[in-house]
Amino acid sequence: MPAKSRTDLDVSRAGKLTPSGESAVKNGPGRPVRLLAFAALAVVGCGADLWTKQAVFAWRGLPDEQPVWWLWPGYVGIQTALNTGAVFGAFSGWTFLFAVLSFAALGAIALWVYRSSDDWPWGQTVALACICAGILGNLYDRLGLWAPSDMPDTMPRYAVRDWILLCYGRWTWPNFNLADSFLVCATAALVWASLRSTEPTPNTQGTGGSAEPARVSS
Repeated sequence: MPAKSRTDLDVSRAGKLTPSGESAVKNGPGRPVRLLAFAALAVVGCGADLWTKQAVFAWRGLPDEQPVWWLWPGYVGIQTALNTGAVFGAFSGWTFLFAVLSFAALGAIALWVYRSSDDWPWGQTVALACICAGILGNLYDRLGLWAPSDMPDTMPRYAVRDWILLCYGRWTWPNFNLADSFLVCATAALVWASLRSTEPTPNTQGTGGSAEPARVSS
């Protein structure tokens, strides 16, 4: 029986060849490692968001109970607020709709990650985990699970707890939390990566025609 060539071995191991005849190499983590990392990051991120909310509200109380505590006077402070809308206070009053959409988004992302190929880059896994962490952290609040039993009726129970305040002169950004930060930063990273992947690849073989096929020596 003739011995297998190196190319044959590469085909049997990788399942496909690159145009140069070399075996394709998978750069991303394997499925079990990727799923474990995704779940761990989502849980840790959600835990960090919920812990900071609990700590700040226990320290500063409900909205308007205490004045702003400034980290950088006039620019960065801590102020508790309750948000019945989406990220940064958008679409206020649609709490239950956003709760339903949160469940749908979590299911879609989990299915997407589970059914993905084994060569996913780490960056995409981390970004989706951060998005899930943000969704879970705010969903916990939207379901009213954080509200104390003696909470005043004038305060919205089914609302997201925000505590980070940014100001510049007369301009004040809507209060937000770590979950909002995870959602915005991770989504921006995915969009940026998607735009980069659609950029045309420079033609190293010249401006016209297709690249010359590799020559095979006899």
